[in-house]
Amino acid sequence: MMPIYPPAERTRFGAVLTMAAGSIDAYSYLFHGQVFAGLQTGNLILLGLNLAQGHLKYSLRALISILAFFVGTLIIRWLQRQPTFSQRPIKRQKIVLLYEIALLLLVACTTQWLPALLTTMLLSITAAAELQEFRRLNGGPFTPLMMTGNLRTLAETAFDAFFYRESAALKKLQATAIIMFMFTLGAAGIVVVTPFLHQFSLLLPVTALAVGWFLLASAD
Repeated sequence: MMPIYPPAERTRFGAVLTMAAGSIDAYSYLFHGQVFAGLQTGNLILLGLNLAQGHLKYSLRALISILAFFVGTLIIRWLQRQPTFSQRPIKRQKIVLLYEIALLLLVACTTQWLPALLTTMLLSITAAAELQEFRRLNGGPFTPLMMTGNLRTLAETAFDAFFYRESAALKKLQATAIIMFMFTLGAAGIVVVTPFLHQFSLLLPVTALAVGWFLLASAD
C-alpha cells in the first residue's frame, strides 16, 4: 500500500516550491547586486571572497542577505511556536505562502524606488520563510532552496534503482529529478519573462506559490 503523505510533502507541491525558490534566487542574483536570496552558502562564499579582495560594498550586500535570512527564519519559527498554529500545520502553511506572496508583490511594486539593499532583505526574508516551513518531501528531508543535497540523493537513488532494482529508490529518484528540474526551470523562467514583465517578473514565483496555496486549500 502506497503511503499517504501530508499535502505539503507531496512531489507536486515540492515542485512548485522549488520553482518559486529558483525564480527568487535568480531574480535576486541578476537584478539586486549578484547575491542570493536563499542560497546562503553561496552568500557566505561571496562574503569571504569580497572581504579578502577588499570589496566592502559587495561584502555588505552578501552580509545583509545573510542577516535578513536569519531574521526571516526567526519570524516563521515564532509563528510555528504559536499554539494557534502549532497543531494546525496546513493552516499555518497556507499563511506562510500568503506571507511570501505578499512580500514578493511588495518587492515587485516598489523595487524601482526602494534601495537595492532593502529589496535584497525582503527577498531573503521571503526565501527564509519557505525553507523554515517546508522541510519534508514524501516522508524524507527536503530543502527547496538548496540543490546540493538533492543532487546527492539523485545519485544515490539512481545507483540503488538501476543496480539493485529497488522500486522505492526509483520513486525517490523520479521525485528528486522533478524537484531539480523545476528549480532550474524557475531560474530560467526569470530570464525569459523579464524582457516582457520587467520588475513584475516576480509574478512567476508568485504564481508558483499561489498554485501551492490552492493545492493545500484543496486538501484542507
